[in-house]
Amino acid sequence: MRESRLGDAVNRQTKVAIIGAGPAGLMLAHLLTRAGIETVIFERHTRSYVENRIRAGILEYEVAALLRETGVGVRMDEVGFRHDGTNILFDGALHRLDFGALGKHVMLYSQHEVVRDLIAARLVAGGEIMFEAEVNAIENFNQGKPRICYRINGEAAELDCEIVAACDGFHGIGRASLPANLVREYDREYPFGWLGILAEAPPSMDELIYAHHDHGFALLSMRSASVSRLYLQCPLDADLAEWPDSRIWDELSTRLAHPGFSLTTGPIFQKNITPMRSYVAEPMQAGRLFLAGDAAHIVPPTGAKGLNAAVADAVILARAIEAEILTDDPAPLQNYTQTCLARIWKIERFSWLMTSMLHCFDDHSAFDRRIQRAELDYYVNTPTGRTSLIENYVGLPIEGV
Repeated sequence: MRESRLGDAVNRQTKVAIIGAGPAGLMLAHLLTRAGIETVIFERHTRSYVENRIRAGILEYEVAALLRETGVGVRMDEVGFRHDGTNILFDGALHRLDFGALGKHVMLYSQHEVVRDLIAARLVAGGEIMFEAEVNAIENFNQGKPRICYRINGEAAELDCEIVAACDGFHGIGRASLPANLVREYDREYPFGWLGILAEAPPSMDELIYAHHDHGFALLSMRSASVSRLYLQCPLDADLAEWPDSRIWDELSTRLAHPGFSLTTGPIFQKNITPMRSYVAEPMQAGRLFLAGDAAHIVPPTGAKGLNAAVADAVILARAIEAEILTDDPAPLQNYTQTCLARIWKIERFSWLMTSMLHCFDDHSAFDRRIQRAELDYYVNTPTGRTSLIENYVGLPIEGV
């Protein structure tokens, strides 16, 4: 077991340095360890912070299968929720999308639980995670021998490696280290946010409901048999003080209403507002530095793709690193950006579609609103539309899985 906080303030070496102990970084380390490739993970936060950082957790079919196949899916299958369908609600009518037609399902299992499982597996395998280690420079990645400069316990230290994987999020040092003249950014910020709550209340349904309503979007989800997770579209600058519990429950009841439905309420113990954004940085690599997960792309949560996109990057990068190190084939690493982005832009499209189709926009004309209704009708009431929505929701194929 090698959970490090103090570390050794001396020069060290490894094959792959991974910055960030989120889903991308941990999955990459997990896959490389299984292939016999040495890695070191740097994480600037404490282990407790990382393991309790609450995020959503719809796991695509292939991502859930990957966790099982690589030995980290036991708790997911014990306490997670298997969903064989999901629901779209508009004009007061509920429409169920049945995943069984494709022989697939998704798992509802929170991101922080996935992180806990991957950390536990890494430590059991003897892999190292340097918690509270701040990476302040990535040097020489264009010269073929990268060096990580970091601080831990107030001391400066360095680590030499062959490959750097920056899985350190949107504000991390990874993308910031790429040459500015190399990077092209694509960005869209949405003019609303999600007011999310956790409530001590059994889920009102056993599957999710994505609701389009004239008051705005709503989502019914769950965290356990006794805890519900729900969301409301709200102004981006909304003040939580203006959203007392009674107002939240009233809005949820209105937006989720349909025949035979009754919303289960209970004490709300967490509230937060999440902004909505689509973002892609191209390329995802320079020299021996490679980006994965939120360091390279962000999707609005409507499509439930953030964690899944990060894991897919990790799989593609792991297979590419294995090809170079174990079989002396550099092509997959050279083509990493191209391989990832072919999938990422489809994920961005789907997340944009779900966001555009289900939310209310203040600048929409009457024509825009009728087009929105037509899109909803097409995707839930025609065979082609339903199949397309289900295929994207349960997850596109991941190269290497």
